[in-house]
Amino acid sequence: MIQSLKRARAVEKFSAETLKLDAEAEIERICGWIRETVLKDLRKRGAVLGLSGGIDSSVTAALCARALGPAKVTGIFMPEHDSDPESLRLGKALAEAVGIETVLEDIGPALAAAGCYTRRDGFIRQIVPEFGDGWGCKVVLENALSNRGYNISWLVVANPAGEQSRHRMPLDVYLGMIAAANMKQRTRKQIEYYHADRLNFAVAGTPNRLEYDQGFFVKNGDGAADFKPIAHLYKSQVYQLAEALGVPADIRRRPPTTDTWSLPQGQDEYYFSLPYDRMDLCLYGLENGISRENVGEAVGITPDQVEAVWRNIASKRKVAEYLHAEPLTMIG
Repeated sequence: MIQSLKRARAVEKFSAETLKLDAEAEIERICGWIRETVLKDLRKRGAVLGLSGGIDSSVTAALCARALGPAKVTGIFMPEHDSDPESLRLGKALAEAVGIETVLEDIGPALAAAGCYTRRDGFIRQIVPEFGDGWGCKVVLENALSNRGYNISWLVVANPAGEQSRHRMPLDVYLGMIAAANMKQRTRKQIEYYHADRLNFAVAGTPNRLEYDQGFFVKNGDGAADFKPIAHLYKSQVYQLAEALGVPADIRRRPPTTDTWSLPQGQDEYYFSLPYDRMDLCLYGLENGISRENVGEAVGITPDQVEAVWRNIASKRKVAEYLHAEPLTMIG
């Protein structure tokens, strides 16, 4: 699909139009692959996936429902203490729209029992001693266009009055906070596989091409799945499929979010250099030999800033290599 896109768009000016595809044809192609993969290769009866109310899980659920039939798809809602209530509302809207069965699993008590929140808060209090009940937090990435050559993450907290402050984190605090947050993704995946095992279903992963290429997932958490039907699609292409599949407009209008921290946070704040539509073009340009000048014109940044984004992509691909790697073994 990507190669055919490249050939079809070769003579056109590089722009967002380069990533346009025949949504209905792509849907049918993916659905055929899902049927072959789930029913024949994996020998499972259907598919299970976590529903977050986001565009990626919504499109994945809609594709599975079309490919396998709604009765053979189960969506799992897994809210926790920091979840945005809007995520559950939108997830339910998607399930109703495509007609799949759902299960609600509140993972907050399990995370609390495992110390997820207390471990995270303990690291935060090393920097903000007064952090406690009624406070909010998130981790944000410094703009990759700064040309520093390395990434700096900041802790943002808000007191009960809503006043925010931003703080540099020592490495041990940053690593501790991320380790605690990753417990959420791993707990969700455990629940997904429980339901997959009891139903003899396969677990569907929901990463798009940006996330898969850049390692924007947790190893043995949301990165674990039996099949990943949209990992070849740029996120802007996922939105194209969403419209063709009839994904509710509220979901299609929702800005991409991590829904991991207690303060609202966009994916470009946390991990990516730019919003997804501009990141798509930078990644496509890098992979298909588009000049930095042409990419910069399409994205609305300077050629030097394009180079900064490409360096950031290369750096994150090293993370992705680790996340995709098979376990090391010593036999004999």
